[in-house]
Amino acid sequence: MSAQPVDIQIFGRTLRVNCPPEQQEALNQAAEDLNQRLQNLKVRTRVTNTEQLVFIAALNVCHELAQERLKTRDYAANMEQRIRLLQQTIEQALVEQGRITERPGNQFE
Repeated sequence: MSAQPVDIQIFGRTLRVNCPPEQQEALNQAAEDLNQRLQNLKVRTRVTNTEQLVFIAALNVCHELAQERLKTRDYAANMEQRIRLLQQTIEQALVEQGRITERPGNQFE
């Protein structure tokens, strides 16, 4: 479906953005999250300049995203290592049971 104009409230301002209808709820939740972040920053930092608060919030979100990407990369590498170990364990067990013959360079994938 095509995007429809949607009004959202962020930090006391109304913004009209285009959004596909099926993503409108996610957009509203994102707007609420951003609004809450800005309110919290205003209290914590005592910064009153809205533009500065928006930049700080954007930097915080980018930092959080970078941290999550690192976690995802580390998790994927860990899972790959575990899968290789499990595969080796299974292959070794099968060799020991005589179900397969070990051949140099033969790996299951």
